[in-house]
Amino acid sequence: MSLKRNALLLVLATGVLGILGQWADPRLAGLWRLPAALLLLGLAYEGWRSARAAPQLTVAAPAQWFLGRPTRVQLQLRQGLARDVLLELALTAPLQFTMQRAVRTLVVPAGGIGTLELSASARRLGEYAWPLVPARLSGVLGLAWWSVRLQDARRIRVVPDSLGENARAPGAAARGPQTMLRLGSGAEVLQLRDYRPADAPRDIDWKASARLRRLTSRDYAEEQHLEIVLAIDLGRASGLAAGPIDRLSLYANIAARFAQRALLLEDSVGLLLFAERPLLALAPARGTATLLRLRAALASMQVQPVDGNALLAAASIRSLLRQRGLIVLLTDLDDSGAIPELTAAARLLLPKHLPFIAGVRSTQAAAVAASPVTDEAGAYRALAAQEYINGVERNVRALRALGAAAVLSAPQTLEQAVMDSYLQFRQRRRVA
Repeated sequence: MSLKRNALLLVLATGVLGILGQWADPRLAGLWRLPAALLLLGLAYEGWRSARAAPQLTVAAPAQWFLGRPTRVQLQLRQGLARDVLLELALTAPLQFTMQRAVRTLVVPAGGIGTLELSASARRLGEYAWPLVPARLSGVLGLAWWSVRLQDARRIRVVPDSLGENARAPGAAARGPQTMLRLGSGAEVLQLRDYRPADAPRDIDWKASARLRRLTSRDYAEEQHLEIVLAIDLGRASGLAAGPIDRLSLYANIAARFAQRALLLEDSVGLLLFAERPLLALAPARGTATLLRLRAALASMQVQPVDGNALLAAASIRSLLRQRGLIVLLTDLDDSGAIPELTAAARLLLPKHLPFIAGVRSTQAAAVAASPVTDEAGAYRALAAQEYINGVERNVRALRALGAAAVLSAPQTLEQAVMDSYLQFRQRRRVA
């Protein structure tokens, strides 16, 4: 409880009358009891009415949230009095969520519902309860604010994000740069050549023939269906920050959307989660059931308090693949101590498979290295940042020198870099 202006005025009146009765006029000696009694009776009445109000909170939000995606939430409040009630609420969300914290005032009508709209985004996978919302209720006489505890038993599950509707739709948006595919043929145009008498009419490219003034036919290459394993390092480095979320959350979103895109392209997708040893292995497969299994596994990921062992992960991946495949490894590339093990893993997979290692580039280090130097300490910071950047670049070059593919990108662009590289692998048939 905290007193409001009306109560403070009664407290002031009590004090003034008490002083006057003591020092100025003995006839006023007992008059201070009147405002004091009014204050105590008023507070007792307000406390009783506030208890009867019994405000209740309902959090109107989806039970399943997509990681990193802003989501609308509605706080709905009801109360039991036959008059409007004024509430002040300190907006809160689970600690793993990003939301603008603020104090909001709301009038809850009698017999109705008061609502507050807000937006939040989840920064970490898992299941969470909506926390207690601190609030206070204005007394009916305007004497005090009465503290109330508002909480909804709703639980929220955070899962990896998915592709948008446009990306899921059939056609060019979903299939990427595959404009040479002939509808219904299941084959890709490899080249144009002169017509041969044995060519079927459907193989003739009539537009090219008209342009060249001679019959021209198409040669086709059967469209490839890749086997892909998504390997995710759950070691302690995956708990480092990557923009507004941590690296593990970034990996989860990239893997979920990558798998969705690859399955749309009819590739087979598997999953390996590892830390100091492999923790979960799903063999590559196709179809909606595969996507659901992958998303369920990704949603259960947690950062492990150990270093990841890429070499053991590579050995496990070899047993998952029946033919040459693409291994997309999401891991830490800025730890020089892990690079020998990572290069050994790449050697184990090459040349039969194509390892593709993707890591997060530190935007903070780049900012420090590029910032103006004004003192000696700043010069040392800039030098350290530049040395860190050079070390990471060396790590990437070492992997590429082995024949592995590697990409290093800022958190906000890493997913696009991974997707672009994957589509280029398909287009250039590097995994055929």
